[in-house]
Amino acid sequence: MRTSTRTATRLSALGAAGALSLILTACGGSDSGSMDHSSMSSSTTSSSSAPAAGASVDAEHNDQDVMFAQQMIVHHQGAVEMAQMATTQASSQEVKTLAASIESAQAPEIEEMTSWLTAWDEPVTADSSMGNMDHSSDPAMTSSTMTGSSMTDSSMGGSSMPGMMSEEQMTQLQNAIGADFDRMFLQMMTEHHEGAVTMAQTEQQQGQNPQAMELADSIVTSQTAEIDQMNQMLTAMG
Repeated sequence: MRTSTRTATRLSALGAAGALSLILTACGGSDSGSMDHSSMSSSTTSSSSAPAAGASVDAEHNDQDVMFAQQMIVHHQGAVEMAQMATTQASSQEVKTLAASIESAQAPEIEEMTSWLTAWDEPVTADSSMGNMDHSSDPAMTSSTMTGSSMTDSSMGGSSMPGMMSEEQMTQLQNAIGADFDRMFLQMMTEHHEGAVTMAQTEQQQGQNPQAMELADSIVTSQTAEIDQMNQMLTAMG
């Protein structure tokens, strides 16, 4: 009986040990795999996000990319301000719809280009590229105050930003209402878009950063289509 009991006890212990071993092996394999993936994931994430400071833009860029982003931010701000006027001053629903579309497209692009410049450790605005715009270095400047200034080609020094409205033109648009506003808005936004297309084409030819050049492609395509749309709307107005 003693031998039988001892044997049974030993078999029971071996069985328990074997089961425990299987459990530990399974858990250990699962944990080690999870830990390895977690470690690799953490390392990869840290490595990939560090150069761009969390911004989804390649570090590779040249002076043209920087100037494109800096100037297109200001250019877009001008379009957004004009589009916001249409909300209360336009008489045509078609004009209001177009203006809303312009604002919804360009406002996020302003944020995108700002994030690029931050990732590149470049200033969002640069006095050297903004001619006589003394206020361009003021980070508190809003789109409404920036676009209501003398940002015509003649005030841009050696670096042109085509299509920007003068202070006088912006005041005229602000004071217009109804059908007069609609016509003036379409004429001014067409000119503004043509300037943006010119700037984007320069980026296509001279830029280096893939994201900046991709945005330039998008601007050329979308704003050329909107230019055609606005010309049709002007023709229909007579």
